[in-house]
Amino acid sequence: IMDTPFQADFEEELKAQWERVSGGSDTFTFAVRSSATAEDLPDASFAGQQETYLNVMGYDDLKAKVHLVFASLFTDRAISYRHDRGFEHSKVQLCATCQKMVRSETGAAGVMFSLDTESGFKDVVFVTSAWGLGETVVGGTVNPDEWYVFKPTLEEGKNAIVSRTMGSKAVKMIYSEGGGSETVDTSVEEQTTLSASDQEVSDLAVMAMKIEKHYGRPMDIEWARDGDDGKLYIVQARPETVASQKKVGVLEEYKMLEKGTDILAEGRAVGKRIGSGKVNILKSIDEMSSFEKGQILVADMTDPDWEPIMKKAGAIVTNRGGRTCHAAIIARELGIPAVVGAGDATESLPVGEEVTVSCSEGDTGRIYKGLLKFERTEQDLGEIPEVGMKIMMNVGNPESAFTFGQLPNDGIGLARLEFVINNAIGVHPKALLNYDTLDADTKAIIDGKMRGYSSPTDFYVQKIVEGVATLAASVYPKRIIVRLSDFKSNEYKSLVGGDQYEPDEENPMIGFRGCGRYTDPFFEECFAMELEAIKKVRGEMGLTNVEIMIPFVRTLDMAKDVNDVLEKNGLKRGDDGLKVNMMAELPSNVFLAEEFLEYFDGFSIGSNDLTQLTLGLDRDSGLVAQYFDERNPAVMKGLEIIIKAAKSKGKYVGICGQGPSDHPDLAKWLMEQGIDSVSLNPDSVVPTYMFLGEK
Repeated sequence: IMDTPFQADFEEELKAQWERVSGGSDTFTFAVRSSATAEDLPDASFAGQQETYLNVMGYDDLKAKVHLVFASLFTDRAISYRHDRGFEHSKVQLCATCQKMVRSETGAAGVMFSLDTESGFKDVVFVTSAWGLGETVVGGTVNPDEWYVFKPTLEEGKNAIVSRTMGSKAVKMIYSEGGGSETVDTSVEEQTTLSASDQEVSDLAVMAMKIEKHYGRPMDIEWARDGDDGKLYIVQARPETVASQKKVGVLEEYKMLEKGTDILAEGRAVGKRIGSGKVNILKSIDEMSSFEKGQILVADMTDPDWEPIMKKAGAIVTNRGGRTCHAAIIARELGIPAVVGAGDATESLPVGEEVTVSCSEGDTGRIYKGLLKFERTEQDLGEIPEVGMKIMMNVGNPESAFTFGQLPNDGIGLARLEFVINNAIGVHPKALLNYDTLDADTKAIIDGKMRGYSSPTDFYVQKIVEGVATLAASVYPKRIIVRLSDFKSNEYKSLVGGDQYEPDEENPMIGFRGCGRYTDPFFEECFAMELEAIKKVRGEMGLTNVEIMIPFVRTLDMAKDVNDVLEKNGLKRGDDGLKVNMMAELPSNVFLAEEFLEYFDGFSIGSNDLTQLTLGLDRDSGLVAQYFDERNPAVMKGLEIIIKAAKSKGKYVGICGQGPSDHPDLAKWLMEQGIDSVSLNPDSVVPTYMFLGEK
């Protein structure tokens, strides 16, 4: 191909167009790209199969590069790619596009998708960016900045960026003198600054939506910002070929194929999944560096500090804890199998032993010796039956929201703010408010976490905004009930700087928590930051499907006082449709249910705390875990009273505790009592629909 010269009339046309665009200047730079007719079909990307040449100067160089682009249709890799995918070589055609070179070496560039590439969620634009030429982002040689932009509110002209993640951006690609390009290290300032502004990201998202509309399908788009004129340019667009092809309406199930005979430990099963790998026993989080991805995490118990390790685990096993302890709640949200309350797992499981952790066999979770065979199946959901109440979800982790949002659901009945504060922030709010008075070591830790934010308080507020906005977007316009922070003092203490501010309590489970904090002068400024975030999500971002929920309201005076605090901070119940709900979880809430409803728009029953406080047991203690049952007659009597009170007042009542997820019969009983909704863990949503739909 390279030995065959161009036809004379083609060369004349090419030269005339080069002169028209470049003005005949040999210093004017072009990008010469390929575009093939078989390229970028919905199920085959052809990405990078044909050549692209950057920083092309002068007519002779341009002509040579166009020739090379044509020849690239028959490189070894292009022939092999077509052969593997069954494309006829003779039916693939190619053109060379000669574009003005965008001077992004002094600007930025990246890739964006008109859907979420992980989950296939179609209501967001996913934007990535790094300094310099976009090849570093496309080729994966740099960890770029990332944004998610929510399409429905972007169309309304709202601030629609629901999350920002700063990448390390360690290198950038720039042009070499005399043509070509090279990779150089970025400066510290570039590494610690976002490479695109919020306005630019919003403008790019608008372009992505227009391109998607034009082609009628999700698109994968390359863009660049010219460092000279500051303008944004779209340099390439092709159909997205992975996430958009994923199956929707599918239920995942796990099943053991081998009967395990050697049971090393047993406890309470969390979720329905199965995992396998090598045992790694950690005595404290100080041993975190020894933990490898996919290992089985075995520990005495976990608290929020352990979550970075838990995310990497193939499965989790703890000595202590019941079905509603920290390890159980987090494992569910991460979709990782866990066995809690396994007694002496840290003694009985040998380090390095290959084991299989099964939660697929009912309430009891078992750790079997060896890597046993199991299968994961997907079931087509087909028609979801109509049931006599709303089925909502408990979701705390914004990273999972776009996946869970595609399940059949009526919204999010419980979004825990603690997950966002612990994972995205990790610092005690008092430490951020008093940043200037902190010691150098604590400041250094905080500085590392809040890179890219203008101040410690801006970091706290903005991270909550992003977490809540992502969750709200995942189910928009359906309602999402956000429970304001409900950390106990020992959990607050484990946040960076927390040990300077939190008391030592004998039993923090029934100590300084929930509503009692919000109305206490000690916590006033901290709570104000939370409310500022909620106000931004509902106001500036237009996500008015967000409702708030107040936990652990002990007395009627507290109910009145917390409403005063909300109003003082610009969140008055009823304004702009704001609904304020109360977590009904204390015996006092049962006995005075009608009186509490005078201050709130509805109840969400917290069956975890209601059960432990009705039965007088500690739900974090494995010693009494066998007595923890939401179906106990005393607890069910309390549920009945709460539901009747809400019905008599014409107000909303739902439940968001663990009970209905674990016991579909309890969900059925609640439906018969006339409850408005049950909020379940995502993995229980479809089975519960099917169970309740059985005639």
